[in-house]
Amino acid sequence: MFQFMLTVAAGKRLIGKGMAAHPAIKTAIKSGTIVIVAGTTNGYVAEELLSSIGQTENFSRTRYFRGVTLPPNYKRTDQGRLPDESDFKGDVVIRDGTLLKNTTIEDVAETLKEGDIIVKGGNALDTAHKRAAVLIGNPTGGTVFVSLKAAIGKRVRLIMPIGLEKRISGDLDDLARRVNAPGSKGLRLMPAPGEVFTEIEALSMLAGVRAELIASGGVSGAEGSIWLGISGTPEAEKEAESLLKSVADETAFVV
Repeated sequence: MFQFMLTVAAGKRLIGKGMAAHPAIKTAIKSGTIVIVAGTTNGYVAEELLSSIGQTENFSRTRYFRGVTLPPNYKRTDQGRLPDESDFKGDVVIRDGTLLKNTTIEDVAETLKEGDIIVKGGNALDTAHKRAAVLIGNPTGGTVFVSLKAAIGKRVRLIMPIGLEKRISGDLDDLARRVNAPGSKGLRLMPAPGEVFTEIEALSMLAGVRAELIASGGVSGAEGSIWLGISGTPEAEKEAESLLKSVADETAFVV
């Protein structure tokens, strides 16, 4: 085993690269529809997928999110929204290898079918059971409800890229029950039955190694960082180390 530290931004980049190598994604991107719902981690996913089809020129991660978690001294609303969201250009929707401009999941949800993919980020991660949940500010359920309608009603595949820094303790269903109860204040929480895809799955997909979370934390820009223990054949470990070094200097995402 060798150890490697990843910042939150580096983890997002690694997840993006791993998603681009996902077999289901590689199939659907050629002959199907992939909806990448706006979010900070999904911005990296969108970049990597669009790069794989040579269509990055009209995409920017700068404002690729709806709600977002920001520090208390940052100008924002209590629901994690920016005061001015006029520059939000929509989700990334790739149909038969072509990016559809100015399109959202709401625009295409009814046309999705089995074999298509929705990529939806999360805010809470239960690593023990490989489950994720989404914070909801929209009183009608937001994009997660639209995603679940397609995933459950039409068997559209739901994949949830989420960084290990979002891990929680406790049972997601119990947390959601209490967070969503009448009289509770703040955002709502919705566990979603999607395929969780973290830095661990990305390393397995890209280098064929086993990764384990062994420690976390840091300062001076390393807050939220994770330490991974990585094991595999000598060749696979060498490939994983090279990959990790290639993403290690990813700059922090700044709004």
